[in-house]
Amino acid sequence: MQVVPLPALADNYIWLLHDDAGQAIVVDPGEAAPVEAALKERGLELRAILLTHHHHDHIGGTEALLSTHPVPVYAPRDERIASATLRVGDGDEVKLDHPYAHFEVIAVPGHTTTHIAYAGAGVLLCGDTLFSMGCGRLFEGTPTQMLASLDRLASLPGDLLVCCAHEYTAANGRFAQTIDPDNVALAARQQEVAALRAHDRPSLPVTLDTERATNPFLRTDNDAVIAWSRDHGVDGDRVARFAAMRASKDVFRG
Repeated sequence: MQVVPLPALADNYIWLLHDDAGQAIVVDPGEAAPVEAALKERGLELRAILLTHHHHDHIGGTEALLSTHPVPVYAPRDERIASATLRVGDGDEVKLDHPYAHFEVIAVPGHTTTHIAYAGAGVLLCGDTLFSMGCGRLFEGTPTQMLASLDRLASLPGDLLVCCAHEYTAANGRFAQTIDPDNVALAARQQEVAALRAHDRPSLPVTLDTERATNPFLRTDNDAVIAWSRDHGVDGDRVARFAAMRASKDVFRG
């Protein structure tokens, strides 16, 4: 399976997955034009659309795509996604024959209450829940929900390629270094990202193993995170540490 990030809108990625026979899936098409261009350029046939949550920058291009590609649309059980044809939730499976791919559906509330992720075919399609060296804002969910969601994702096989939906990596890394400044893996990842972005190349996908080594939101029990939390007046449990980091990231301008 080929995994291609398609830049869209201001800083989104629409994920295009396709096999060598020209059969394709798209994930979170916030707009249709980049998808149509990629399908034409690569000679691909769109066979399915996967959606992770209801925000417009993730579903805004779906109706336009369906007007020319009448394919199934897999989406969470959320009435705000009117274009869905197949509703899926935690523990369900998405099984496709063309291209051949099986995905486990994982409920990951936090960014929104109905957010889902898809794991399979070597990738983790996580929308706005997990970012490289970061995580999504809590628009609808609670810190307890988001931390539990991140814990679930972190427990998946480490060789999965994390395909998140925004190019936030460099800024996330700068924030991560304020929490875990002595993390050698984090420093190396930041250097890698800087080199990629200097040539306008995506920082994604990235392995889940790399995220477990560098992402402070997956490392709430790490000594550096505990020390940072204490320095910021938080001496509570791991949910409190996560909440403190997320609140600090919300106002971070580094």
